[in-house]
Order: sequence, then structure tokens, then C-alpha cells
Amino acid sequence: MGILAALAGCTGDAPYVVPEGPMPPNTILLAQMMQELSATPGFMDALLAKLNSGGKKGPALMTPALMKRFRELILGKDWQGLDRFPGWTMDAVNPTVGVITREAAKKTPETAVGTPSGAPNEAWPAAGSPVITEYLDLGSYSPDKAETVSLDEPSTLPGLDDATLVTALGAGVVRGDVGNPKLAPLHPASQRLADVLNRLGLNGVDGAPTATAEIGGKTATAPEGLIEALMATGHSVVVADGRYFANFGHFHFKGQDVMMPFFIDSQIGIPRTKRSLMSPVSHAEYEWEIRGPKINANVSWYFGIDGKSEFRTMDTLDQAWVLGRHAHEYRGADAVEVTRLVGKMVVAFMHQHMRRPDLPFGGYYALGVCQDGVAAIEKKMTGHDTLFPNTEDGALFDDPRDARSTR
Repeated sequence: MGILAALAGCTGDAPYVVPEGPMPPNTILLAQMMQELSATPGFMDALLAKLNSGGKKGPALMTPALMKRFRELILGKDWQGLDRFPGWTMDAVNPTVGVITREAAKKTPETAVGTPSGAPNEAWPAAGSPVITEYLDLGSYSPDKAETVSLDEPSTLPGLDDATLVTALGAGVVRGDVGNPKLAPLHPASQRLADVLNRLGLNGVDGAPTATAEIGGKTATAPEGLIEALMATGHSVVVADGRYFANFGHFHFKGQDVMMPFFIDSQIGIPRTKRSLMSPVSHAEYEWEIRGPKINANVSWYFGIDGKSEFRTMDTLDQAWVLGRHAHEYRGADAVEVTRLVGKMVVAFMHQHMRRPDLPFGGYYALGVCQDGVAAIEKKMTGHDTLFPNTEDGALFDDPRDARSTR
């Protein structure tokens, strides 16, 4: 039995014992780290103060209720409870979304409630250029002017620097993951491609000046067009629906990876017990692997805890316990179609940010989590979806231009 399966069945009725099961190499449980750190005066409070800082190097944004529960477990030294944090049902998690949605309604101008913003007659960039640059990484490309980007020459962007990826917190604790030895060398090309795909996606927002990408004599003004151009110029393209256990900490302790999943009580009864199955939350993303005569790059897309629905690089080293598999792989016309749908997601979320710039957590939870958009596209491509949980409040997606085309 694997260690996550062992954790999923633990009850909290007995004194803390490290669950039996094969651990990935060089990995310890969060409770083991916290138990040892509890003997260091003041460090627990200092660590707790950093846990909700967000960003790619930190854990997922926690609501006040989740943070309170986490603090109670740590300060109460409930190590077994910490190993299956928070262990809530969706009935307990969903009110978080309701609170966020009500706050969004309070902050949305009365004239905008029920009326899509960013209408075709709105001026650009008055429609929200600062919001755009906050929620869409464009690199050196401008949201406010038309331009043509050539991809025929190698990227001149800098390589990946491990020193910017990790932060030492003291007492042997490090947060963040270093570069993946296989993918980090591709970072300059991957970062440029992610920036270009984001800028092409922005073309889909009404009023945005048109950016054009060109390679090998082919041109594109939309993300799917660039994928077609890459295929037409001798590049192989595979789009994978990637699934992992979500890592909500990205912690390392004394050189070891720290296992920090986020458990949901599925309310599915375990036969011959009085327990229900605790399910570790997954992370889902679409991943593009591009190889060819001019570009070798890997990029991903998901809606993240930073509030960004965007193409990203994916060149840091995953901890072994998050595992990883491809639920689906798409090539040819299917790869183009998935990219088109992702581009629609980029636009739909930008409409949300322009209309509701004050959504708590950048819309995370209320507009969904990483899994919602992937599940919607999976259903469009395969006829079913296999991701849980989804938190999106569908009532917020009322802009007729977005049309929920993937549902």
C-alpha cells in the first residue's frame, strides 16, 4: 500500500504513528517536519506567518478558515490530523466559494452586475491594461500595440537560476523547487514561447491590438494558429493532459522533500469500516512538448493560485511524491483544438479580471481551481470529465462572448 493510500485511511483515534507504506526516496511527511520543528522556540509561528504568502514557491492560498484549522493542528500538535489536512468534505469547502462570490458582488459596480464588461465599444487600453499585465505574463511584449514577433532565431532570454527559485527559511527548511535537469536547459525557448502564446491569446479580447507570430514563413494571430504553424514547419507537437498530486507546500527539510498534500473527504464509505475515503487533491494542467528544427520547448497552461489563466514554463523539478501521469495525449488536429480551447479560457478569465478586479485571491476558488478548466476541456474533447473537486461558481461566467464553449 502506498503512503498516500495509507494516509487516506487514517482515523486520528490513536497516538501519532508514521503511516506504514513505501515512501518515495528522500521524502518525509509534513507532520514529521513539524514535530521536529516544534522543539525550536518561535519557529512554528514564523513558519505559519509565511504559509499564506502565495506565489509559485508557496502553498495554495488558504481561506481564513483553512488557515485557522492548519494553525490549530500545528499548535495542538495533532500530527496525525496534519497528515490528512484538512480532511473536509466539499460541503465544508464550498461555503468558501459562496463567501468569495458574495464579496465579489459587493465590489462589482452596480452598472456592471449582470452586464458583461469589456463590451466591443469599450476603449483599449482603458478597458484595463494594468489588470491585463497583472494577470497575464507577456514578457517584453506589449498589450497596447500591434507587433510582429519572429521565432526563427533562438531565444535570447536568460536561463533558469536556481537561486531565484528557492528560499531558505531557517532551521533546515527551504521553500521552492530547483530547475528540472531535463527541462531547465530549454527555459529560454520555453519562456519566450509562453510569452508569445499569452500575447496571441490576448488578441481574443475585444479592442486588443493584434500581435502576430511568424516562423518559417508561416504567421499566426491566435495560439492555435501558432501550433499549426509549428507543425507546418517540421515541429512535432504533443499536448498532454497532465495529472499530479497537488503540492501545497513545496517544502524541503534538511535536504529531504516534504510531502504536503491537501485531503478532501470524498464521503465514499470504505467497505467493512466506519471511515470514508480521504482523497488527495490533484493538480491538472495542459502540457505542450514541442520539438523541431527551430524550437525545442515545454510549456503548460492552468488557472493558478496567482489568479492567472495563462501559458507558463514548467521547468522546475517536481518532488517525487506528486507522481504524474498523462490522462490524455493529443496530436495533430486534436492538439490544435485543445490549444484553441485553452486560448478561449485565457480570454474568458481576462474578461473576469477586467470586470471583477477585486475578486479575493485573484478569483481562485470562485472562478475555479486548476482543475476546472482542464475538466471542461476534457469533457469537450472526450465526452466526460474525471477531475474532482471543481469549485467554479458558474453564475460568474455570464459574458455571452465566452459562451462556455467547453461545457
